[in-house]
Amino acid sequence: MLEMTREAFEELVSDALDTIPPELTRIMDNVAVFVEDEPPAHDPELLGLYEGTPLTERGEWYAGVLPDRISIYMGPTLRMCEGPEDVVHEVAVTVVHEIAHHFGIDDERLHELGWG
Repeated sequence: MLEMTREAFEELVSDALDTIPPELTRIMDNVAVFVEDEPPAHDPELLGLYEGTPLTERGEWYAGVLPDRISIYMGPTLRMCEGPEDVVHEVAVTVVHEIAHHFGIDDERLHELGWG
């Protein structure tokens, strides 16, 4: 397994978030991004997870709710990557993928767009 400190991994996630165009980050609403060591036990190879209500599904009822949650998982990412440049790429893809879910884009469409 590739070695990397949590701080370095969190910095990669932060860098990936910084690449999201400002016109998109301005409309992101009520979402928080976290780095976690490992995904849920039932899906040990999961790299990221979006939990919440996509912007496309929110209506007048959406008020006073906890933020949506994007989790980026360090363990499986480091296990699948061969070198630091692979980690940079995979973190960037995972961050974009999970943010796309916040915007209501499903996995099928993300795969079509090359962000699967």
